[in-house]
Amino acid sequence: MSLLKQKYFEVSAPALKEQFGLKNVMQVPRLQKIVLNMGVGEATQNPKLVEEAAKTLAAITGQKAIVTRAKKAISNFKLRENQAIGAKVTLHGNRMYEFIERLIHISLPRVRDFRGVSRKGFDGRGNYTLGIKEQIIFLEIDFDKVETILGMNITFVTSAPNDEQAYALLEGLGMPFRKN
Repeated sequence: MSLLKQKYFEVSAPALKEQFGLKNVMQVPRLQKIVLNMGVGEATQNPKLVEEAAKTLAAITGQKAIVTRAKKAISNFKLRENQAIGAKVTLHGNRMYEFIERLIHISLPRVRDFRGVSRKGFDGRGNYTLGIKEQIIFLEIDFDKVETILGMNITFVTSAPNDEQAYALLEGLGMPFRKN
């Protein structure tokens, strides 16, 4: 069991139960999954970028990435139906906790001029999305082998019914939110 998962069950969950006056342990918000998504807009001209995105996500997470495809054709973007346009990975269980631990303690502090993550990434249903502009903040990526700088979205899906509980959950796990 990772240290963060242990911290959640021993410290964060009881604190959240008390903070929100929850009667049952099953009502306590928890992290359900983390989805990493790389949408590669230039993939219409250069299909190799999708392969690079998939390899990058596999290196970061230790899990094979799924290639995402266009649902419909959009002629203005030179996009055809079923054309590869990105890659994604969904993390559950121990891998999810290990990833968030590496993200919080190693990768995010490597971002230039890092003052914390924005509080505006909540969707109203207890999920939080964080955008990263460069994949090179992760230690698993070899800087010399990177051909193109790619960004990604990291979505934290929680069982929280609202943003307030999701914020308290992520803050309890150690997410460095901006002080504003």
